[in-house]
Amino acid sequence: MQVWKEFQEKNKDRFLNELLEMLRIPSVSADSRHKEDIRKCALMVKQRLLEAGADKAELHETEGHPVVYGEKIIDKKLPTVLVYGHYDVQPPDPLELWNSGPFEPVIKDGRIYARGSCDDKGQFYMHVKAFETLSKTNTLSCNVKFMIEGEEEVGSENLEAFVKANKELLKADVVLISDTSMISMEHPSIETGLRGLAYMEVEVTGPNRDLHSGVYGGAVANPATILCRMIASLHDKNNHITIPGFYDKVAKMTPAERKALNKAPFNEKEYKKDLGVKELWGEKGYTTLERTGTRPTIEVNGIWGGYMGEGAKTVLPATAHAKISMRLVPNQQSAEIERLFTAHFKKIAPDNVKVKVTPVHGGEAAVTPTDSIAYKAAEKAIETTFGKKPIPTRGGGSIPVVALFEKALKVKSVLLGFGLDNDNLHSPNEKYDLFNFYKGIETIPYFHQYFAEMSKNGKASH
Repeated sequence: MQVWKEFQEKNKDRFLNELLEMLRIPSVSADSRHKEDIRKCALMVKQRLLEAGADKAELHETEGHPVVYGEKIIDKKLPTVLVYGHYDVQPPDPLELWNSGPFEPVIKDGRIYARGSCDDKGQFYMHVKAFETLSKTNTLSCNVKFMIEGEEEVGSENLEAFVKANKELLKADVVLISDTSMISMEHPSIETGLRGLAYMEVEVTGPNRDLHSGVYGGAVANPATILCRMIASLHDKNNHITIPGFYDKVAKMTPAERKALNKAPFNEKEYKKDLGVKELWGEKGYTTLERTGTRPTIEVNGIWGGYMGEGAKTVLPATAHAKISMRLVPNQQSAEIERLFTAHFKKIAPDNVKVKVTPVHGGEAAVTPTDSIAYKAAEKAIETTFGKKPIPTRGGGSIPVVALFEKALKVKSVLLGFGLDNDNLHSPNEKYDLFNFYKGIETIPYFHQYFAEMSKNGKASH
C-alpha cells in the first residue's frame, strides 16, 4: 500500500536510530548485575509502544523481570493479533571475540552488529514500527496486542504464571512471532515447527579437595576426565543418543514429509565454508536439514573444572561441571526427558565419583498448521513484498512460549521471522541486516490486512 511505503520511507532513519538506542542497553537476563538495565529496557519498550499509537502500555511485574503489555483495540468484533517478543538478550561473552562492543551498535556493510540486533530486539521492533505505520496512517484493520517479555533467554521461567493469570488480557485469534529465521532473502520461508528443550547442569565430584596432580595423579579418579568419558558415551558410533527411552516417543517422518522438507535450498559446500569446518557431523541416516529441524539432539553448551587461569597449575580438580541441552521434537516431553537423562547419567557414573544433576529449564516442541487463515495471511504477505511464495521449513531452535500459548490460551502461532542462520545468534558479532529489518517492517502490515480480510471471509485462501 502506497501510504505505508511513504510513511516508512519518511521515517526509516528514525526507526533505525530508535533500535540502536535500545541495543545500547545491556539487558542480559542471565546476569543479576543487569537487573536495572532490564527494567530500563522494559520502560523503553513501553514508551515506544505508546508513541507508536497503543491505547495503553504497561509493565506487569513477575517474580523475575517485567513483562511489557500494550494494546490498541479498534473494534472488539474484529480479529485480534497478539505480538510476542523478548527484550532480554544473551550474555555477550567471550568479549575478546567481538570486533566491536556488543552494546555499542555498529553499522557495517549494511548490517547492524550488536547483541540483540536479531535476537530479538531487531525482530520484535519491526512489529512496533509496522504497528506505528498502520496506526499513524489510519489503516489498522484488526486489534493488536503486544506481550514483550524479559526472560526468554533464561527459559521464560515466570511467563507461564503470567499467561495463566492474564488469559482474558491476552485473548487473541493468533500469536505473531518474529524470533526465527528465513532460508535467505532470495528464498523466503516460514518456520512451521520448533523443537523443545531440556537444559541440564551436571556436577561430578571426586576427592574432597583439589589435589596435587603429581602426588595423587594416577591413584585418584579425575572428575574432569570421568565427566568427559560420561559425556562422550551419550552418543554411539552412529551419533545416535544412547539414553534408554530417549527416542521412544519420537514420531517418524513419512517418506513424503522427508522429501518435502529436503526440497528447501541447501548448499552443503557453502554451509561448511560459512562455518569453517571440513566435514559435517550428525546422526547417521539423516540429512542436515532433518538433523537440525526434525531430530532430537544432545549437546554440551559449556564444560569446566580445575584451574583455568593464566599459566600452569598442576591440579587434580575435586569437581567438574557441564551444561547440557537437549533439543526435543513433537511428542517428547521435557519433564520426561529430564528424568530419563538424570537416571542414565547417574547410572553410568563409576563408583569413584559422585554425580549431581540439576534441571535448569525446558519447554515443549510445537508445530504450527499451514492451512490456517493466519498462516495463509503470512504466506500472502511475504508473497506480496518478496514476489515469491515462502517455503515452509522446520526450525531447530526453541521458543517454549509457542506451546504455552497453545495450551493456556488455545491459540496457534505464526512464526514470521526475518533473521538468517548466519546472524551469529548467541555468539560474538551478532548481526542483523538492514534489508531484513526494513523488509519486516514492510511485510508485517500486509499480514494484519490479509488476516483481517481472510477472517472476515472465513477462509484461508488467496
